Amino acid sequence: MTSGFYVDPDSSAARFVRRHPGATEIKTRIADQAGARWFGGTSGDVKQAVTAYTTAADKLDKLPVLVAGNIPGRDCGGRWSGGAESPSAYRTWISQFSDGIGARPAIVVIEPDALARLDCLPRKDRPARIALLKYAANQFATKNPNTWAYLDAGTATTLETKEMARRLRLVDIGKVRGFALNVSNYYTTEESEARGTAIKAALGGAGEFVIDTSRNGNGSNGSWCNPTGRKLGAPTQVGAAPDQAAFTAGTPADLLLWLTTPGTSDGLCGPTPTIPLGTFSPVLATHLITGT
Repeated sequence: MTSGFYVDPDSSAARFVRRHPGATEIKTRIADQAGARWFGGTSGDVKQAVTAYTTAADKLDKLPVLVAGNIPGRDCGGRWSGGAESPSAYRTWISQFSDGIGARPAIVVIEPDALARLDCLPRKDRPARIALLKYAANQFATKNPNTWAYLDAGTATTLETKEMARRLRLVDIGKVRGFALNVSNYYTTEESEARGTAIKAALGGAGEFVIDTSRNGNGSNGSWCNPTGRKLGAPTQVGAAPDQAAFTAGTPADLLLWLTTPGTSDGLCGPTPTIPLGTFSPVLATHLITGT
């Protein structure tokens, strides 16, 4: 058992605050909040990196949240470029990711956008992606007894509900805890709850779901790239899934999670057209704190 969620001491927001100790609002509202750490092709030795991260959380009796993002082709040249060089390289990578967790408690979100953007791949390449996602799900199911893993299922408006449920079945959703919604996006918790409940029903009741609430306080205005007028959402917390009846967060979701560090740029756009993807911006952070 763990006591609360792990706060990443080396998140982009935490690093900014260390350099700017006067940024008290960013420290309190963002850097001191529990969120996810992403692991991908730039994480170096992924087993070593994941081991270090989950061990640090375990020593504090806290639950770490991790995102695995390294599948070949990522999202077909969209905002998240890169990925493993080949299917065999990915299988090695995700296996080592799983090995790094071991028996320590963890939450893992598997490959944001990989299912949602399946259609952008040539038709001949789609079965390989499905096979890799199945392989990833199986790694966590068989090697990590204290990990809740969630396959990404896009946003509240990604595909038709039945089609997303069909894709989740293809990647063996039944082997993991469930699916994730709204990763790095802005749709409201209520919109995501409705979508999650509908997908779960289409799956015959199988699969719990988590929602990224990091930047969804004001919902989506239709833009995904540093839109203004957005706001911080509910902090990371346990939801009210059936086997967690003691918790009353007022949501049917398993968990509400900050899967994105608020203030991290979505790319060269919006009020920060010179801030690259993945770079922390105090301007973006302040917009999210104030909702402007």
